[in-house]
Amino acid sequence: MHVLLGRIKPFLGLIAVVAVAILVSPEARNGSSIFLDPGNITDMLRQVSEIGIIALAMTFVILMAGIDLSVGSVLALSASVTALVLTRWDPGLGSVVHIGLAVLLALLAGTAVGIANGFIIARMRIQPFIVTLAAMLGVRGLAKWLTRNTNIDIGFGDDVSAVFADFASHKVVVIGSFLILAAVFAFLLSRTVFGRHARAFGDNPLAARYAGLPVQAIQIKVYGLCGLLAGLAGVIHCAQTHQGSPNAGMSYELEAIAAVAIGGTSLAGGKGTILGTVIGTLIMGVLTNILGLNNIDSNIQMMLKAAIIILAVCLQKTKEAA
Repeated sequence: MHVLLGRIKPFLGLIAVVAVAILVSPEARNGSSIFLDPGNITDMLRQVSEIGIIALAMTFVILMAGIDLSVGSVLALSASVTALVLTRWDPGLGSVVHIGLAVLLALLAGTAVGIANGFIIARMRIQPFIVTLAAMLGVRGLAKWLTRNTNIDIGFGDDVSAVFADFASHKVVVIGSFLILAAVFAFLLSRTVFGRHARAFGDNPLAARYAGLPVQAIQIKVYGLCGLLAGLAGVIHCAQTHQGSPNAGMSYELEAIAAVAIGGTSLAGGKGTILGTVIGTLIMGVLTNILGLNNIDSNIQMMLKAAIIILAVCLQKTKEAA
């Protein structure tokens, strides 16, 4: 019974938030609900997809009782690298190859940061909070240094950057990327040895070591995946905002952690699902959307989100105690 209740709690939370959103939604001129308008729903899904993509990998990190505070800075670095390559380097190999190289280099940059985080955490036994906090500062500084602390605009002419921005900012591409990755990561967590090892490590690190699990390799891979998906979110962010900004992704790490926590993943490690994270992401998205539609002050929005995060953690504690 407790297991079933634990599985449906995120769904109940999403249903409750959607119900409230429908009730308080402003109406269009024809009397219909603005919140339920298909255009608004897809806009909302596109807006949460960047956070959602990061949250998928953050689920693995938190399942291992870790944390990654550097993902927002990695997003900024990836977006900056994408814009730099598209606007200031021409390999002379055609637009498709040019775009491919820009995306590849951005993903490699994000993955490199993640692997470095994982290596230091696993091999040097330094707390993830400290390592990723240092990375958050350092990577943000690197992004600012690369761009000379300026925004790099893309996609406003008819060059290769415009082709990239037009394609990668489409709702189908953005939302589709999130949904496909959610399916892939759900399979990775529930159906592979790697996923079972990650969960086992988070549930009992000492027992995992005694059992002979490759715990250091698992940590490095998990943080590498987190860097990779933060890098992908940066590529999408660059296309959607038409710029590579070293100041992008501020507080994204907190939004991703909140989505994972609201989705039921235990911050103590060992318990959680990708489906829960997707639901947590949607709850955050619906909340942000309906508050925006009702012109609620952004400061009040932040306070309400804080209260919801605390409530989600309290529900976790209640479930664990039961």
